[in-house]
Amino acid sequence: MKTIGIIGGLGPMATVYYMEWIVRMTAADCDQAHPRILLKSIPDIPDRTAYILGKSNDSPLPALLDAERELLQAGADFITIPCITAHYFYDTLQEQSDKPVFSMTGDTAGQIAKKGIRKVGILATTGTVASGVLEREFQKAGVETVVPAPADQELVMEIIYGQIKKGRQVDMAAFEQVSGKLLEMGAQKIILGCTELSLLEKEKPLRGEYVDMLKLLAQRAVRESGASLKKEWADIL
Repeated sequence: MKTIGIIGGLGPMATVYYMEWIVRMTAADCDQAHPRILLKSIPDIPDRTAYILGKSNDSPLPALLDAERELLQAGADFITIPCITAHYFYDTLQEQSDKPVFSMTGDTAGQIAKKGIRKVGILATTGTVASGVLEREFQKAGVETVVPAPADQELVMEIIYGQIKKGRQVDMAAFEQVSGKLLEMGAQKIILGCTELSLLEKEKPLRGEYVDMLKLLAQRAVRESGASLKKEWADIL
């Protein structure tokens, strides 16, 4: 069985939730049937969004590369990063690794396209939206994207940074308001383009139009590790 490497802590609770899903999706009747996991949690690295938006000159890339190097030296067979904004640095991370680095953005876009979905709404950090890391992958897959208007994007950032990251109660009414506007713009699915948003399901069950990229990453990690995937998680979309 292959060993899963995780560059985590971006943010910490999303990483814990990702690992929980790896365990929940694995069909196992004993400890030994679960895959090995190596975690490098680096919550203290520079903020990804601030760097991408030019509000900080402090790049998180060196810390990401150091974490990747440590995981590979420790025996990770592939690298996963449960932070979508960090995928701004994906190409460099893959270039510097002799093992696969999974792309949450590319994998999600590919699966969406295979389902015949042609337009999605994106809820993500302003850094992710500004960088275009999700939009480019969906465009390659032939899927159109829509994003919140500036005022609504501020609401999304408040939910992520002002509520989820601070452990506060989430304003679900605001979240659903922004999502509703994307659906009105023709989105067939709403992409949870920040792994912090995956934690919303702990607050309230999300409707079927939402696509949780964190679950898709966990699904692939279990499959690629060689562990058995539970039948109910064979098709998340």
